[in-house]
Amino acid sequence: MVKGEQEFRQFMRKILPDAVKNAARQAMEEGAERIVQYMRLLVPKDEGALLASIGWTWGKPPEGAMVVGKVKSSERGLRIVIYAGNASTMVTNKRGIKFQNALIQEFGTKDRKSHPFFYPVYRSQRRAVKSLITRRINKAIKVLNDG
Repeated sequence: MVKGEQEFRQFMRKILPDAVKNAARQAMEEGAERIVQYMRLLVPKDEGALLASIGWTWGKPPEGAMVVGKVKSSERGLRIVIYAGNASTMVTNKRGIKFQNALIQEFGTKDRKSHPFFYPVYRSQRRAVKSLITRRINKAIKVLNDG
């Protein structure tokens, strides 16, 4: 056993997880906000309620929301859920069946053209957000090692 190893391990268990968790959390929030902003740019402008319903949360999305994806970090199991739609954006078809307008806009129907705003942005930004999280975690670890 190396001299000071026990103390070093205790230090790493106590300090490192909080610093890394905070760095990951901040990066995840920034990444989710970036994705949400791009989605809001692509949603049809006449869909004000849908535009207002696009967001992210730590936890469960609003009732009736379409979950696009989750920004995950293996660090402490952090997870942000990105969503669109809520109870106010539900629409009813001619037969009385309710649908989430976010799904109709994203994928279209046989009578309605699609206006993808969700998955194209999510897919295009997913790698950049993961990279941001990794860089922030590595930076937090480096600061701890240098400090």
